[in-house]
Amino acid sequence: MNAHLVIAIDGPAGAGKSVFGAALARALQSLCIDSGIVYRAVTWIALAHGLDPEDDATLSPVASSMNLQIVPPTVQDGRQFTILIDSQDVTWGLRTPEIDRTVSRPSALPGVRRAVTEQLRHLARDTRVVMVGRDIGTVVLPDADVKFYVTANPETRARRRADELQARGQEADVADILRSIIERDTRDSGRATAPLRPAHDAVHLETDNLTIDAEVAFALDVVQRSLRSTTTLETKDV
Repeated sequence: MNAHLVIAIDGPAGAGKSVFGAALARALQSLCIDSGIVYRAVTWIALAHGLDPEDDATLSPVASSMNLQIVPPTVQDGRQFTILIDSQDVTWGLRTPEIDRTVSRPSALPGVRRAVTEQLRHLARDTRVVMVGRDIGTVVLPDADVKFYVTANPETRARRRADELQARGQEADVADILRSIIERDTRDSGRATAPLRPAHDAVHLETDNLTIDAEVAFALDVVQRSLRSTTTLETKDV
């Protein structure tokens, strides 16, 4: 398999794309980068310091200069990795309902998106990477080798998020989460900058009734077929 392989995964909140991306990356022995972490980190800093989450002039420098690290899990509590901001573990702090409700606001800001996009493109250079987000295949990595658009119905996504919160001992109201998800879908799909939508060449994957093993098996087949097709075309060109 290629030494340099770029997989883009997009989809709405709660569709299961982060778990899918991490599992696919393990199967491909690739680096997994969730772009949502970067936007959540910007949001976390804004809320922690009382900054306006819709002030692009203030938050775009934050997105460019924040000291964000993604490292292997430092605690065995179900996390896929540990996220540090200025050496502070904020892994689960980035997954709170308050962050869920707020993150779409800074992520819609043009300056913030430009700063985060450049960081993400730099991370994807010269490596094997599976990158997860909402505009990876359309904006961040439009030349990705394979693109997936992961979906699930809002009710499934709300139940998943509630289960995640309850597993960490937090209260979760499925109706409130569902309302938040529907509102966020509307904002993300309707924003002027990099709206949520599938790339024209993305492979759609509905996860409502699939196990993670089934999702990865499907994706690996798609990747293998895509690589074989590319190799055939390159051979013909020669």
